[in-house]
Amino acid sequence: AKHGLDLHPEKTRLVQFRKPPVDAKSPKANGNGTFDFVGFTYYWARSRWGNWVVKKKTMGKRVRRAMRAVTVWCRRNRHRPVAEQYETLTRKLRGHYNYYAVKCNYKALWALYHHTRKAWCKWLRRRSRKSKLNWKNFPERIEKPFPLPKPRIIHADV
Repeated sequence: AKHGLDLHPEKTRLVQFRKPPVDAKSPKANGNGTFDFVGFTYYWARSRWGNWVVKKKTMGKRVRRAMRAVTVWCRRNRHRPVAEQYETLTRKLRGHYNYYAVKCNYKALWALYHHTRKAWCKWLRRRSRKSKLNWKNFPERIEKPFPLPKPRIIHADV
């Protein structure tokens, strides 16, 4: 109110988000919900030591949007030189990793990395009818000279 901001009634809701009981097998069983905030889904899960902790992962909607954007970009720019494509895809992946590379989110990062590799291979293959590129020789012919950055957790204490 101090800065003239208020909550949107359709986008705001109260979620029962409390620590599940010690004997609970899954957080969903007790009505604990999840919530999305600034691109992440927050949820309860067990830690490696068996304690309940709040974890966060990339919202599914954001992962799908990033995958779709990479596929569309690869399709529209398949005529460009491979080195130029590599530079742009590297920037796109690094930008995504810089925001979403938080603890417990490695699976979503790996999914985007793998999808990017598949999409790049697919659209490079479609540059010509005579293409000899396939998924088996893609690592040797394209990825060895142009390695995409692999995901790694950058923000471990967030």
